[in-house]
Amino acid sequence: MNIQQKNDQTTVVTGLQELVAANAAQVRDDIRAALPPTCLNLELDLSGLSFLDSSGLGALISLHKTLRLRDGIMRLIKPAANVQQILELTRLHRVFEIVR
Repeated sequence: MNIQQKNDQTTVVTGLQELVAANAAQVRDDIRAALPPTCLNLELDLSGLSFLDSSGLGALISLHKTLRLRDGIMRLIKPAANVQQILELTRLHRVFEIVR
């Protein structure tokens, strides 16, 4: 996983391959720790994410709440088809901003 600052207000996360019970809490905590106080936009590139389980969904929801408390936005960028399907089945596609 790579976490980079695009600018003062935007953090970009790339390289996520799985977001599952074994790593969801660590991924969430690492991303939160990397967010500067000025960050209002979090972009998660999910194009390489091959598997997402309920713990992973919980991590995404938690990060979404973190950004909302800052009056910011979390965007899911190019989720793979199987990940998009999970987001739609759980109706979370209505919660997250998804960029295809």
